[in-house]
Amino acid sequence: MTPAQIALVEQSYAEVRPIAGLAGKLFYERLFEIAPELAPLFKGDIEEQGRKLMAVLTTAISLLRHPDRLQQALEDLGRRHRAYGVDAAHFAPVGEALIWTLEQGLQDRFTSERREAWLALYQGVTGTMLRGLNGAEEMPSHLAARRHPQPWWQRLVFFWRRA
Repeated sequence: MTPAQIALVEQSYAEVRPIAGLAGKLFYERLFEIAPELAPLFKGDIEEQGRKLMAVLTTAISLLRHPDRLQQALEDLGRRHRAYGVDAAHFAPVGEALIWTLEQGLQDRFTSERREAWLALYQGVTGTMLRGLNGAEEMPSHLAARRHPQPWWQRLVFFWRRA
């Protein structure tokens, strides 16, 4: 992410935080609408899941200017999600639901520049979490990078831009 994209994400997230409860609820409603097969992965109170989602976003955004700490936190999060039954295919609908939620919450303030910044953030979050999810923390980084070739990212970004 560029410094300008980091600033855009920080600014827009500051605007979403006052409606964090609603944003979490909207996110999961949209996620289960576009990917109902994911609903069984989320046991318990969806409002609590929404709070957890917002806490993860808050942590990630607060660490954007500390990439080493952010990388470690996201790889750890990926390892934890492995135990929940998450796989790589789940990341695309989560990203779609996140962008949709931001569009709903920010409305006309969710500019194309802000959208691109959030897509860049989510692309980085996804790649880093997948390293933890797939156990790449035990591999040299030059080998781990080969597990997620560039064409996959291009397809993922294309998927989000279609929306």
